[in-house]
Amino acid sequence: MDKLLLGLDVGTTGTKAALFTLDGRLQAVGQSEYGIQHKHAGWAEQDPEDWWRAACMAVRQALAEVPEARERVAGVAISSQAPTMLPLNRAGRPLRPALIWMDRRAEAEAVKLQEQLGERTIERVSGNRADPFYVAPKLLWFRTHEPDRFAETHMFVQANGYIGYRFTRKYAMDNAHASLLQLLDWQTGQWSTELCEACGVEPGQVPPIHPGHHILGEVTSEAAEVTGLALGTPVMAGTVDSAAAAVESGAVDPGVAAEMTGTSTVLIIPNRGGVTEPAFIAMYHAVPGIHLLLGAMVASGASLRWYRDQFGIAEVNAGARLGLDTYDLLTMQAAQVAPGSNGVIFLPYMMGERSPLWHTNARGVFFGLTLATPRGALIRAILEGTAFALRHNVEVARRAGADLGEIRSVGGGTRSDLWNQIKADVLGLPILLPQVSVGAPFGDAVLVGMGLGLYPDVGRVLREMVQVRARYEPNWENHSLYQELYQVFRSIYESLREDFDRAAAIKTVFYSS
Repeated sequence: MDKLLLGLDVGTTGTKAALFTLDGRLQAVGQSEYGIQHKHAGWAEQDPEDWWRAACMAVRQALAEVPEARERVAGVAISSQAPTMLPLNRAGRPLRPALIWMDRRAEAEAVKLQEQLGERTIERVSGNRADPFYVAPKLLWFRTHEPDRFAETHMFVQANGYIGYRFTRKYAMDNAHASLLQLLDWQTGQWSTELCEACGVEPGQVPPIHPGHHILGEVTSEAAEVTGLALGTPVMAGTVDSAAAAVESGAVDPGVAAEMTGTSTVLIIPNRGGVTEPAFIAMYHAVPGIHLLLGAMVASGASLRWYRDQFGIAEVNAGARLGLDTYDLLTMQAAQVAPGSNGVIFLPYMMGERSPLWHTNARGVFFGLTLATPRGALIRAILEGTAFALRHNVEVARRAGADLGEIRSVGGGTRSDLWNQIKADVLGLPILLPQVSVGAPFGDAVLVGMGLGLYPDVGRVLREMVQVRARYEPNWENHSLYQELYQVFRSIYESLREDFDRAAAIKTVFYSS
């Protein structure tokens, strides 16, 4: 029977596995969720064993849906949220929960690195600004606050690197993840001695760097037993979820950008010149020879999930009773509210913000509440507020010289017609949805094909595979309204910027959920 390609994405709130034919047709999907531990304000940790359990479950679910899938899988590639600080001992066991990309505890360490090396030096060498988002400040925090565990560390890995290790018992790091550690020399593609020494790590404590389609190893007997994959199945190094999303959307040429909305939102802009912009994240593409600029927000989908978890119990119960999706029930309420959300404006900075603000102390805000504000207005304000934040990134990208003619959206957020239309109306740009929209696993599957030599011309293959199934054109009347509201959105943040910092300096009791 025909061979299958398996893509596996270890996301922030869950892991998804998907099986594809060689010509890109989706055959099956499996997925499993997990949580995030917020022990203190600004902290975000995950248990790596949750990733592994979810990966095993997701793969088994996908395999179970396709006849003889186990024998047909030609290979697997793993993408993941990024970046992550996960220390392993010599036995390959985690020494502590992983500090994920959302974790902002290393603010002081980022400042220390700036003082020690110089802000411009860090940007010049790594291609990115010093910020707690990257792994380097987290390493410095780990060395300072948990020195015994730091001394015991044999290897620092990324989320996909840990799952790849569990599959193969071999270490590797793809070049996209490597570019987000802030230990890499952006120009040479090699670990920077200067940056590594500043964090107290040896280059040998991070895995060797490979392209995403590099064959890391093969599925071991132990992994085969728990995942259902065949012994000896090739495993590729993989990539960052946003790089895989760029592949899924066909964003490999200037002018065609991608936008991935799940827990976070990432604006993905390809270029071939290694362009950097301090307000954005510079990263290698999964396709060799191409670079990416990422406008990365923190909590778009996460804001909607927060609302669901805290205030959506009626929708959760109704969804369970009627077999309907909770988010569909929430957005149905939002659709009953006119553009502008009854005057409510939402700032989606629920865990601080990355691009383009890079403000750890920024916080979420509902502005314009009255006693007449209905639930639907709050939900719609979340959808509009995250679109305003996306527009802010688009503006900065254009000022940096980026060409954005259209945006192709992928990820879980594309399931909402309302949200897609709001984005088109706010941006004044067409939003296109690829025919296959399961997120990063599609890009992972393409990496498998590249690694096995099945796609010698990946650009041509993507032009054939990536077909548009829906197009959302801007409603120009709504766009005109959103132009005015966007200016208020930006003004609210600027007015509160110093207050965010003052409030953060006041020590209050934090209760974790």
